[in-house]
Formats: sequence, C-alpha cells, structure tokens
Amino acid sequence: MINEEGARLGVMAARRLAELDCCEIAPGLTDAEFDRIEGLYGFEFADDHRAFLATGLPVSQPYEEGQTWEKPWPDWRNGDPDELREHLDWPVRELLRDVGSGHWNQSWGERPGATEAAVAAARSQLSEAPRMVPIYAHRFLPAGHGTSGHPVLSMWGSDIIYYGTDLLDYINQEFEDPRPEPEEWNPQATVPFWRDYLRPVPQNPA
Repeated sequence: MINEEGARLGVMAARRLAELDCCEIAPGLTDAEFDRIEGLYGFEFADDHRAFLATGLPVSQPYEEGQTWEKPWPDWRNGDPDELREHLDWPVRELLRDVGSGHWNQSWGERPGATEAAVAAARSQLSEAPRMVPIYAHRFLPAGHGTSGHPVLSMWGSDIIYYGTDLLDYINQEFEDPRPEPEEWNPQATVPFWRDYLRPVPQNPA
C-alpha cells in the first residue's frame, strides 16, 4: 500500500503531464509489473513516483534537434534492461567521471594521489548513497517505498540542482511552455549524500 498523500501527488502529476500533451503515454504499470521491475533492478519506487507511473507510463516524445537524450523517458515495461540499468546508474557514473577529472568532496577525507585510487575511494563512498530513480533524462527522485514529496533533482555529475519542489511542480517546470514563475520557490533537501551537492536554490531552475 502507498500512502494517501503520495498517491494523490503522483496522480495529479500524471494528469498534468497528460494535459500538457507533450509525450506518448501508455497504460499505467500494474502491481505485477512493479513487483517485477523492483525485483529486477533492486529498488522500490517512492509512493508518488509509483502512483505517477500507475496512472500512465510516459514512453516517448517527438525528437528535437540538439536533444541530449534519445530516449529520455525510462520505459519500465518494454525498455532494454541494460539501458535501464545505465539510466539508473547515471548519478553514480557521472559523479565518478567528475572525480576522475579532479572533483573531490572534502567530507570524504584526503584525496588519494592517484586518479584510479581516488575513483575507487569515491566509489566506496557512493556505495552507501541512496538510490536515485530516473523520471526523465537526468531528472531523478530518491527510491523508497513509504516516502513521497521529495524535490526532483537534476543530476549531472557533481552539478546537481533542484528542478521541482515535488513531482507535480517538476512536471510544470519541465514541460509547461513558457516555464511558470513559481510564487514561492523553496524546495527542502530530503535525500542524504546527494543534498550535499545541491547549489543554492534558483528562483527559476535552469
């Protein structure tokens, strides 16, 4: 069972996405499909994320020139398992790429002199980080049954920003054109480890 508030938020976000008519939406995932996905990939969807995907599964959208992601929506029903695993691994993989290019989080202690050793030490730190689950391209929500209302994070290596105060706000921020100016933009960091990377909250995310 998912909590009532999480279910409400997820359904509202799914309905808003359908209203914006920006992508193809397939029938929502069933309980059996959620069980298969979570067992296969080793995580549990947050309650609002689960309700969002149960209401309708976004699967594709018209390609635009210059688009970074060829398949930004993870197709949890028919997608290639290796591609889905790569999408799930994006936050860790890209942060390790930054470590290989010189990034280091001071909370990890002294950086090893050799790049390979630094990457290995960072990988050890990241093994304890909460799992992030893709919504669309490099926008992620934390995993976790029984949780909801997390801010959506845009994650590109060590460059991590808020992209919505919650899932519904994210849908508006990402897909409404022009992007709405929020009356109050004050997302609260909820996910350990990754929140340490969040830059100061912009008035309108970019």
